[in-house]
Amino acid sequence: MQMQGKDARWVGVITLFVIMAISYIDRINIAVLVTDAGFLDHFGLSLEDHASQGMLGTAFMVGYALSNFILTPFCATVLGVRRSLFYGLVFWGVVTATSPSFSGMGMLLLSRVLLGISEGPLFGLASSYIKAHFRGDENGKPNSLVNMGTGLGLAIGFPLVSTLVAMLNWHASFYVLGLINIAIGLPLVLLYVRMPERPDYRRAPVSMARAMAVVSQNFRNALHTRYLVTLALLTSACLAYLWGSASWLPSYLKIARGFSVSEMGWLGSLPQYAIVLGVLVGGVIIDRIKRRHVPLIFVVGSIGIAASVLLAIYASNKYVAVYSLIAAGFFWGLQTPPIPSTVQYYSKPEHVAAAIGFTNGTGALTSAFMPLLMGWVIGLFPAGHQAGFQAGFGLLVGTQVVVLVCGALLWARERRRAHELGSTALAEGVA
Repeated sequence: MQMQGKDARWVGVITLFVIMAISYIDRINIAVLVTDAGFLDHFGLSLEDHASQGMLGTAFMVGYALSNFILTPFCATVLGVRRSLFYGLVFWGVVTATSPSFSGMGMLLLSRVLLGISEGPLFGLASSYIKAHFRGDENGKPNSLVNMGTGLGLAIGFPLVSTLVAMLNWHASFYVLGLINIAIGLPLVLLYVRMPERPDYRRAPVSMARAMAVVSQNFRNALHTRYLVTLALLTSACLAYLWGSASWLPSYLKIARGFSVSEMGWLGSLPQYAIVLGVLVGGVIIDRIKRRHVPLIFVVGSIGIAASVLLAIYASNKYVAVYSLIAAGFFWGLQTPPIPSTVQYYSKPEHVAAAIGFTNGTGALTSAFMPLLMGWVIGLFPAGHQAGFQAGFGLLVGTQVVVLVCGALLWARERRRAHELGSTALAEGVA
């Protein structure tokens, strides 16, 4: 028996949460594998070549960014949310499962680009679903739940991949993750993701020329979404922190802090569980405060992350460093739900996927170079030297300065706008 109304919409959100978690396990697979000698030998990499290892994260993000700009509006307008998710899961499952058959750095980079392209529309499609089923004043919790998939995927991914490598081999991680995409993701999408039967959510006409015209027009209109450029810059800084830290956390724990492979896996998952908690708290806060105060979450989160990372990299005790990174994960999770929530609030239903695609695409393209940049900075110091990781992780603090400035600007603009609207309403009332 199919569920109706509000129950059905929340089951769809839970499905998107699961899909998000699966996608993030796929994304950080490489971050763990670059500590495995067999994987590095197969693709012609060395343990000391941090720049090339960072390039693997960059390759994924470049494909992800291009997909957000190009595929997201097309998928939302022409294919629709449900069909796009189905095709995406099939494609990235196949790419993941076949990756061990590749050889050489070039082929590995290509596989990461293809994975990024196939996963790119996910956030935009999820936002379209939430926009369709939830009002602007109640979208905090569904956004937080979907975003919790980010932290949960990373939290599960680090120990899962580490365990598969330790018990089997690096090939097994690709095979298992590819199977998860097909066996879990596809049935959930087919059963539980439904869009309303309303004109603004129906697919475009079948004519390709007409469809592309609609896609182009929607994208242009989406660019007029209020605060879109500021939100794109803020998203860039947020994603730069996420991908920089996620790409280098396993190596940092193992090389700079001296943890074993098994310890690296479960300790690396703790900051990700903190992200889940932070996302949940952030979503609850959004729905309980006035809209003009939402940007203050960015301000608080950025200060918390910067202070936590600085404590982590300069702490003499390795466990204090881990606790500090856990705190940083919580603050990062806190600041993530306001991004899609704000874009959805100011976008029209037919424009929300394109608007999210623009912010995510800009963020992904900009942050794509953070893993590479961190790898280059770490490589400037002697191999295994803690100073290299201190310098590399110091770049993460810089990302939060950008978030702080953008959050303060958004808060000031929203406050001024609320004041102007209030003055206008008062004048009209007097008249």
